[in-house]
Amino acid sequence: MATEGSGAGGSIAGLVVDATLVRALLHEQFPAWASLPLRPVARSGKDHRMLRLGSDKLVRLPSAPEFVPQVEKEQAWLPRLAAAVPLPIPVVFGRGRPSKRFPAPWSVYGWIDGEPAASATVDRERLASDLAAFLVALRAADTTGAPPPGPHSAGRGAPLAHLDAELQDLLERVHGRERDAAAGIWREAMAAAPAPTPVWFHGDVSVTNLLVRGGRLSAVIDFGCAGVGDPACDTAITWTHLDGAASRTFRRGLALDDATWARGRGWAIWKALLMLDAPRAEHAALGRRVLDRLLSEA
Repeated sequence: MATEGSGAGGSIAGLVVDATLVRALLHEQFPAWASLPLRPVARSGKDHRMLRLGSDKLVRLPSAPEFVPQVEKEQAWLPRLAAAVPLPIPVVFGRGRPSKRFPAPWSVYGWIDGEPAASATVDRERLASDLAAFLVALRAADTTGAPPPGPHSAGRGAPLAHLDAELQDLLERVHGRERDAAAGIWREAMAAAPAPTPVWFHGDVSVTNLLVRGGRLSAVIDFGCAGVGDPACDTAITWTHLDGAASRTFRRGLALDDATWARGRGWAIWKALLMLDAPRAEHAALGRRVLDRLLSEA
């Protein structure tokens, strides 16, 4: 599901999420798995901490209170979505309950082999085609009783208006013609017609959440920001990691209307401006590349 590494993890309510804590939780709630080897997972993300359990499982715990609502959402909906999409997604093996050791729900998933597309050698055009097919299938999944956008989705899938105040502040990071063009992209996004029907969205379509095997997209992971709403947020990868023929293939495959693409550019300009001042140089550089690309298309 991700590459293994030596990271110690994170914390929630003052608790360090590490192998010692996870081992104790397994003894408490899943004793049959408690003796299996535990290994940290590199690139586990900031929202959740992960440790590989044995050869075929993964323990995933929220790293902070704001990410707790994502846990039960994934546990409830991943089994239902699995039948609707053409690629593997995480399988829930166990549902950890809050306890004195860890005051939040947590999960045991099946391990999915694969290398993140961020570092894998992959045919980008084929990746774009496979990803588009996955997202089209996800959009068609049954939405009955599914969660609308909210804090659990970090606002993904919601109307862009909830980002307007932040975006106006972010525009201070650019000047002159760049600022005018960025502001224009945002105005067009805000003015675009809203999504007519709420559909399933992934909410965090990034190359770190796309797994590759044999040079092809093999699985999609991390549905913490998923929900039912506007799928425009899932288009941002067009500008962050796809270009040329891959971008054109993705656009054709998604088969979205012009208004959705306008809202998607809004999500992308927000993301680009947000990353410009990122503390990590590679994130700031990505923000600059995305901004330059969006402005070149304006």
